[in-house]
Amino acid sequence: MLIPGKTYPSSVCADPLRTPLQERELLRDLARQAEQEVIGVQMASMDELTLLSNRHGFIALAQLGLNVCQQLGRPATLLFFNLDEFKRINYLFGRAEGDDALKTFADVLRIGFRESDVIGRLEGATFVALLTGSSAVDIKAIKARLEEMLDERNATVHRGYDIRFSIGQIEYDTVQHGSIEELLVEAERVLGR
Repeated sequence: MLIPGKTYPSSVCADPLRTPLQERELLRDLARQAEQEVIGVQMASMDELTLLSNRHGFIALAQLGLNVCQQLGRPATLLFFNLDEFKRINYLFGRAEGDDALKTFADVLRIGFRESDVIGRLEGATFVALLTGSSAVDIKAIKARLEEMLDERNATVHRGYDIRFSIGQIEYDTVQHGSIEELLVEAERVLGR
């Protein structure tokens, strides 16, 4: 299917001399090209190490989530996480081990939250989760649940260290936070950055 307004090479436009087989081949080529473009967009918004949304992808998806919450009059809460002693893990055990700690924590976050929640890795050892439709949550209970999952992984893989994390939360306020960026600015201020 040709997209209105998009410029195509003359070879794509209708050609009465083209056979049905040539038309199908042309359409397959266009479909492959479109698929590659979609993959490129996905890769640009995904953290390749953890396979979570990167900062750019998180902001885009979280803003959509906040827009829906605002339209429906529903609450939202931003949780932010930092891996404790991450620099020490990298220093003592090497960068590959630090990467493994990040991937393990990302897996725990992926399992620990709903599909409707937006999870991302902002940078380094900083992760976030936007819980749509949830007002202030019991972060002690969330931390305990995530720590339990991490303890299982820590027990099965003898690394020489345990993965630990800090957690904080900010409730979305439509008056105070006009966008997800403003919510993230407040989170970074709370984190002391």
